[in-house]
Amino acid sequence: MTKEVRVRYAPSPTGNLHIGGARTALFNYLYARHHNGKFIVRIEDTDIERNIEGGELSQLDNLKWLGMEYDESVDIGGPYEPYRQMERLDIYTKYAEEMLEKGHAYKCFCSSEELEADREQQKEKGVAAPMYNGKCRHLSKEEVQEKENAGIPYTIRMRVPENVTYTFDDLVRGTVSFESKDVGDWVLVKANGIPTYNYAVVLDDHLMEITHVFRGEEHLSNTPKQLMVFDVFGWEYPKYGHMTLIINESRKKLSKRDESIIQFVAQYKDLGYLPEAMFNFFALLGWSPEGEEEIFSKEEFIKQFDVARLSKSPSMFDKQKLTWMNNQYIKQLPLEKVVELALPHLQKEGLLPEELSEEQQVWATNLIGLYHDQMSFGAEIIELSSLFFNDDVAYNEEALEVLTGEQVPEVMAAFKAQLEALETFEPAEIKASIKAVQKETGHKGKNLFMPIRVVTTGQTHGPELADAISLIGKEKVIARVSKYAKQ
Repeated sequence: MTKEVRVRYAPSPTGNLHIGGARTALFNYLYARHHNGKFIVRIEDTDIERNIEGGELSQLDNLKWLGMEYDESVDIGGPYEPYRQMERLDIYTKYAEEMLEKGHAYKCFCSSEELEADREQQKEKGVAAPMYNGKCRHLSKEEVQEKENAGIPYTIRMRVPENVTYTFDDLVRGTVSFESKDVGDWVLVKANGIPTYNYAVVLDDHLMEITHVFRGEEHLSNTPKQLMVFDVFGWEYPKYGHMTLIINESRKKLSKRDESIIQFVAQYKDLGYLPEAMFNFFALLGWSPEGEEEIFSKEEFIKQFDVARLSKSPSMFDKQKLTWMNNQYIKQLPLEKVVELALPHLQKEGLLPEELSEEQQVWATNLIGLYHDQMSFGAEIIELSSLFFNDDVAYNEEALEVLTGEQVPEVMAAFKAQLEALETFEPAEIKASIKAVQKETGHKGKNLFMPIRVVTTGQTHGPELADAISLIGKEKVIARVSKYAKQ
């Protein structure tokens, strides 16, 4: 490649960073880094009524959290400032005036009520995709001046060329064509002077020297409008790649209203997912490496990334695969990092105090260590470790079945005596006590361990038994064994 690769992720601050946006940003990022190019984050904030407080910050902070460091943006600047569209209005105005002067655009004085009425009429006639009827397209200079003098608000519309075929080679889909007759004269600049997306994005992409644009397939239908503007000024098109949809497990298009899937990156961060795992997972949503391996470092993804391997089929957001992948990353963490991930969730739930004593810190570390290999995300520790925070145990059917064994009373009586005799309540001593019960009663294997596990923890499955009993504590364990004996 002769030109430096320059790609952009251009979110609107109308919401927080969504998983679809994160995937789009990631593919742009990987392409830029693979080709030693630049990754730009541009804020498209012209939809001022829908912009939310904190939306811009969420986009930037969560990109950084995921490990997508960018080269130019609103917070670090760059040679093509400003990077917010609302700070570039004079640029859009200048080029709109040039389009008006050269006859590529015209002023439209139709009111929103007129336009809506016309749309309804077209729908009643069976028109599937109503278009502007061109009422103002042929106004004379005198008529335009008269309406302006009367103070009638106007938009600026593109004068769509007639009988033109717009063709481009999509990096994902191959050759794509659109006919100009299927695109009505569309609005470049709204009555309030703010540009529309399809107009502003072209000027920004050209002036910022964007070479490649990877975006979701919902933008495919916008492309002919954008190519029209490039053609007006004789500018070179960037290379487009339209990525396929992300679908849910019911194979339906992922919607922000779909409550079966957590939708925003910040939510995963808050739940204690790891950024490296999220990066890995998003990279495989619509792109596949060679071979069967699925766990890669960021550096490996950058080295391997090839647009030829972008999928042409929809990508399923597999929640189970994400939790599995996050678990793989958690397993590789040192225990102190897992504690940093999980402990705040226990504290937020009120199960542990905000300020821990040295003894409490050791206890919490040992507790979280029990579930190090099992944990799929930080907040899961609340459910996994619930037995340590319940004063009473409730036996489910499987547990009750274990307690019907005829050997159980004998085992538990012997175990209680052993526990009461212990001076220190450490795992090694507890293991020795269980061994002593085995020797005393002659019961071993499941007949020995299962009753002890059920009575002390209330569960039939769980972490290393002696470790769990030690963490529950001598007083609480003996109370549980005594309660069982009275039943």
